[in-house]
Amino acid sequence: MRLKDRVAVVTGAASGIGQGIATLFAESGAKIVAADKNILGLSETVDQIIKQGHQSVSIETDVIKPGDATRMIEFAKATYGQVDILVNVAGTGQRHSFLDATPEEFDRVMKVNLYGTFYCTQAAGREMVKNKYGRIINIASIAGLRAGSGRTAYGTSKAAVIGLTRQAALELGPQGVNVNAVGPGPVDTPLTRVTHNEETREGYKKYIPLKRYGTIEEIADAALFLAGEAASYMNGHILFCDGGYISAGIGTDFGGNIAPNH
Repeated sequence: MRLKDRVAVVTGAASGIGQGIATLFAESGAKIVAADKNILGLSETVDQIIKQGHQSVSIETDVIKPGDATRMIEFAKATYGQVDILVNVAGTGQRHSFLDATPEEFDRVMKVNLYGTFYCTQAAGREMVKNKYGRIINIASIAGLRAGSGRTAYGTSKAAVIGLTRQAALELGPQGVNVNAVGPGPVDTPLTRVTHNEETREGYKKYIPLKRYGTIEEIADAALFLAGEAASYMNGHILFCDGGYISAGIGTDFGGNIAPNH
């Protein structure tokens, strides 16, 4: 088991990618501390893990509050004796044009996606350096590298998460803590099933070489790799799991016609 005897804290664990990561990490041997604002969803995640014969506890956490981030890490240590892995999944988004974005909307997205990741990473890092071991995985996005219409706050926040990941990797790496990120492309989740209309889906599929959305399990697998010893020499890396979207340039269709991917 790749994460046997490790203790993993997962934010945003009540649903979607966070729930998938918490479940897979538990199946891989980790003891899970599931954190989220959604108490009902947290209960479902923990119940599912325990029913499968693994260990998990939950803690209500609002990542935009530094005190909550610290309390989450203290709870993990008090419960399981150590903190080995942190996965920052908690996030939010808002669609609006650049000129119509309000300060309030921009601030809300930045607080959750960037500040929340910073607070939790800092709290976990302070504990991990004591043992000179740790794995921190942030959830970035293709939106942090390639701009998209209506993604002013979200794309900016995820670009900042990429920068934060590299900054933390530089300073925590010498102290035994590896910091990396997974950059998902479009993923089929309960949220995107509601927020992505058919036009959006077809637009993505047109420019993704694999011609489909990713799955929660595929993103969780990428996070599992970064959390394990197979990735022990990876630090400050952004692992894009996007069906080739970031890499795509100019292609051809089956008739030999040039088809731009952008």
